Order: sequence, then C-alpha cells, then structure tokens
Amino acid sequence: MSTYDMDGRIVLITGATDGLGRALAREAAEAGATVLVHGRSEERIADTLAEVPGARAYQADLASLDQVRALAAAIREAEPRLDVLVSNAGIGATVPGGGQREESEDGYELRFAVNYLAGYVLTQELLDLLRGSAPARIVNVASAGQMPIDFDDVMLERGYRGVRAYCQSKLAQIISTFDLAEQLEGTGVTVNALHPATYMPTKIVSSPTSSLAEGVHATLRLVADPALEGVTGRYYDREREATPDAQAFDPNARRWLRELSERLSAAGR
Repeated sequence: MSTYDMDGRIVLITGATDGLGRALAREAAEAGATVLVHGRSEERIADTLAEVPGARAYQADLASLDQVRALAAAIREAEPRLDVLVSNAGIGATVPGGGQREESEDGYELRFAVNYLAGYVLTQELLDLLRGSAPARIVNVASAGQMPIDFDDVMLERGYRGVRAYCQSKLAQIISTFDLAEQLEGTGVTVNALHPATYMPTKIVSSPTSSLAEGVHATLRLVADPALEGVTGRYYDREREATPDAQAFDPNARRWLRELSERLSAAGR
C-alpha cells in the first residue's frame, strides 16, 4: 500500500509503458491518482492499461515534435486538470542504434531530441493547464550521468559518442529545470529533477545495480510527498538533494539553452 494519498490527482507520466515509468504508474494509481499513460507502442500501452486501474492512454513518438504537440493538444482537450507532469521517457547511450549518431524526425540529434527537447516542448505546451491546476508539480527524470553542453556543437556532429549525447541531454534537463523553476516562481507550479537510481533494470541498461523499487520510491516522493509542497528548483540524487554539473548554475548556459530550445521547437513547426 502506498504511503501517499493522491486521491483526485491527475498525473501524466511519459514513457509509462516500460521500466520506471510503468512501475511508477502502478504506484501512483495505487495511491489514488488517475494516471495518464503515455507510450509510443499501441500494444505496450494496452498492456500497461491492464495493470493500471482507471488509467487513460495517450500515444506519441517523442522523436517527432509534431507528435509531442499533438499529445499536448489531446491532453488539453480531454483532461479537466493536470496536477503532475513526470517527464520520464528517454533513450540510453547505446539503445537504440548501438551508440551510433541518429537524428529525430525534425533532424536533431536523437538523444537530445527525445531525452530533453521533447520534454521541454511538452512542458511548455501544458504550462497553462498546470498553472490552472496549482498547486502542481513537474518532475524531470534526469541522471547523475552529466556532461556540459557544447553550444558550438549541440547536435554532436563532430566526434559523436552515445555516452556524451546521453549525458549532455540529461544535463540539459537539469539546466532547464532550474531555469523554469525561476520563471514559475509564485505560480504554485514547482519543478524539480532527480537521478532516481543507478542502473535500474530497464531496457536501456545491460547490467543493473539498483532495483526498480528504489527509483520508483525516489520519484514518487517528488510527485506526492506533502513535505515537498512548494519546494522547487532542486536536483536530487535519489532522495538526497545534490549538486549537478557546474554548468547548471551558469546563467549564460541557462539563457543559451532556453534560446536554443525556443528556436529548435519553433523551427519544428
């Protein structure tokens, strides 16, 4: 039985058909929440709905910004409110593509596009719904694996490495978390990021060292713990507040990433 009471709350979890997202969806539903299950595969969505009572389904490929915007539009149309957005969907350093450089439908480096830019666009598109539902929470599932963004080669067209692409995309999530938290101050919408656990048994991890339960517990805490009401602009390593890569505190990096994100998302229209 969950230790949290989420009765009446509507929670969107991206990447909810596998691994951490799927387990988190079950826990949130058990705590009383109505879960909006996002996934890419119709079959996996159906399997997840069978496990998560009362859930509603939304399908989109986050490698396409058009589909991300369509996802947001469908949620705005159908849902009366949105209490929590969990940006969990992501791809690893070697899955898919075996660590080779790939591009999204919009022509952006795939890991940056899926792990960071899709969540950025989805969040922007749902901000009004979240503000109208305040107090509301945004939780970005990032990673302790972080590398500074090279703003001269964000798409890593030179010397590509899957690990670098992954770690850069995860730091982008954290930089954006801090930036958005400042922008939303006073609105009742909080924004936090976390590294849920190290090498959980998911499809992007070949040699797990942590249990899925550890990651679910840490993430659900940011989603639902009453003690964190009003807490915003933080990065957690599991349940402990932690310090991310120094670039996350660089005001220039925040501005550059914000301007880049606005430009890339506008270009994809």
